[in-house]
Amino acid sequence: MKILAVYSNKGGVGKTATAVNLSYLAAQTGSRTLLCDLDPQGSATYYFRVKPKLKSGAKGFIKGGRRTYKSLKGTDYENLDILPADFSLRKLEISFNTMKRPKKRLKEILSVFSHDYDLIVLDCPVSISILAENIFNAVDYILVPLIPTTLSVLTHKQLLSFCKNKQYDTEKIHTFFSMVDRHKKMHKQYIIKVAKSFSGVLDASIPYLAQIEKMGIHREPVSVFSPGSAASEAYRNLWNKVQKIMI
Repeated sequence: MKILAVYSNKGGVGKTATAVNLSYLAAQTGSRTLLCDLDPQGSATYYFRVKPKLKSGAKGFIKGGRRTYKSLKGTDYENLDILPADFSLRKLEISFNTMKRPKKRLKEILSVFSHDYDLIVLDCPVSISILAENIFNAVDYILVPLIPTTLSVLTHKQLLSFCKNKQYDTEKIHTFFSMVDRHKKMHKQYIIKVAKSFSGVLDASIPYLAQIEKMGIHREPVSVFSPGSAASEAYRNLWNKVQKIMI
């Protein structure tokens, strides 16, 4: 089993759309896939038409073990299940802080799925505290959506600095360009600059397109309701790049 976190320490970068679409594409390849929605806002859960509810809430979640199976939900797609969000997950960091091995609790929780799934995709909330450290300890790969703008690049530098200071393996971190507007000169300039400045930059980008925003209307991955669109093709290209780093 491999674990992929779609993570960013900056909000509004297309993280959830990426997690939803990559989970779907992974399942379409025959990979037994679980999308774990750690964001109390529950957007990924909403996209899959699932009620945002964990049995026993965050308290049950942090206890782990077989209890977590009671919260699993199927989706409309073969090979794809979801561990839904719950509003009580907003207290997850506080709960972790009260436990032994507070930075490794998430890894223990997810280990129960090791024989049932080939891939777990985490849709992560914006955080760079103990929850983020749990994520860094639990996963094999971290995929960071990066808008080619000044503030997005700045926060990515902060993330890399944080990981180096905490001695987390920065080779786990891979980034790609998200919400790209090719008509903007600054976006084109930053794409070139970032590709030269950071390691782990995938040759893939997700354009800023209406089809992606329409996920909220259709409540489906882009490849389901608009399979021939540029957005769908972009996610397929991104998934192909991600598959290569997971080999």
